[in-house]
Amino acid sequence: MSTMQSITLILLLMCAHGSASAAEKIEFWTMSLKPKFIPYFQTLVKTYEVQHPGVKVEWVDFPWDILQLKLITSIAAGTPPSLVNLSVPWAEEFARDGLIEPVDGLMRNKAVYTKGALDDLTFRGKLYGFPHYSNVNVIAYNRKILGAAGITQAPKNMDELLAYARQIAAKTGKAGYAPALGKIDGFLMQQGLPLIKDGKAVFNSSAHIALIKKLADTYKANGFLKDKLFAEDNFPAVVDAYLGGRLGMMVSAPTALKRIQADSAEIYANTGIFPAPVGPTGIADGGWMFNFAVPKGVNPRSLPAIAEFAQFLTNDENQLAFAKIAKVMPTTVKALANPYFAEIPDHAGAADVAQTIAAGSMQYSRSLYVDGITDYDELRRFLVQAVEAGMTGKKDIKLALDEAVAIWNKKLAADAHIRLMPKEGN
Repeated sequence: MSTMQSITLILLLMCAHGSASAAEKIEFWTMSLKPKFIPYFQTLVKTYEVQHPGVKVEWVDFPWDILQLKLITSIAAGTPPSLVNLSVPWAEEFARDGLIEPVDGLMRNKAVYTKGALDDLTFRGKLYGFPHYSNVNVIAYNRKILGAAGITQAPKNMDELLAYARQIAAKTGKAGYAPALGKIDGFLMQQGLPLIKDGKAVFNSSAHIALIKKLADTYKANGFLKDKLFAEDNFPAVVDAYLGGRLGMMVSAPTALKRIQADSAEIYANTGIFPAPVGPTGIADGGWMFNFAVPKGVNPRSLPAIAEFAQFLTNDENQLAFAKIAKVMPTTVKALANPYFAEIPDHAGAADVAQTIAAGSMQYSRSLYVDGITDYDELRRFLVQAVEAGMTGKKDIKLALDEAVAIWNKKLAADAHIRLMPKEGN
């Protein structure tokens, strides 16, 4: 072999080695999905790698309370993941700070996803993520308690739901309903009552006062479960009360029914499902979507491969498989139309019925939150304290709301860029 032939052979071997080592790596992060979803994601990754021999996929899962810090640190270090799992409020915040990239040019077919899911991720006219899964609430009810109270039909609106709660208390001596009043901001928005308008707090209007008065009347009639009623998270107390037969109606996502099934076969067998009423905004109760976003600093040359994997990760087939395991709602039109959601099988348990009923409300699902305000959680606490004081009779309702509005407006005066989500109806 000549010297030139030897050099050529060496170069060819080097090129071949270089091609093998230059396989595309895609790293995607999720939050709090281990260990339950390890088999699902391992299968998904293996399937994709078989279909795409030049791609290596790595799945990393972080607890939800440290994911944001990990993401910010990785972006600052220039080593961001290819994709990261975010809630809609987190996505909006990261988009506002320029820490995730718009994906309008990467998404091949937006029509795959529901309009509500796309609207949730559209900020300042640009799309910032690939929708993954969401949820809406249903009403799980104790058949014996509602039967004793003479209630046979689903409530059509919030007024009827509150009336049911009072009726249950009057007829059975048990609490009827346990709203999440520690998150009163979302409750008000779902009922078509904005918190902010033209940069100022407006939740002391006559309409807001009237709704809080209805809540106060139900509270005084013992229609509400009072355990942790105004806590930031009253869900554990609600589940315990429902399991103990002390609560007539539990408004929650279908996932909660698995807890009931695991902890009390008797209560689960005695559970029926109503759809939760859609608010006057046309928005379903309990929508809260998760998505996959592309962080700032990702190599632009990798974007086509990342987009292809993101669409695989969130396609009809994979969303449907994930939804069946997690008891959540997919965000693709085709997956939602699957017979799994459209038909209730004979002898179906409450959890399966809940998923089917929730799927029927997914077209109305939106993530409700207030954005653009620093230290928002502190402001919300002032609102919750005002509502609690008004409902429990410690203060006049209008006076309590007026005082909270004054506190909010001092803060809002320093925050010029306020935007309320969703855009429509608020």
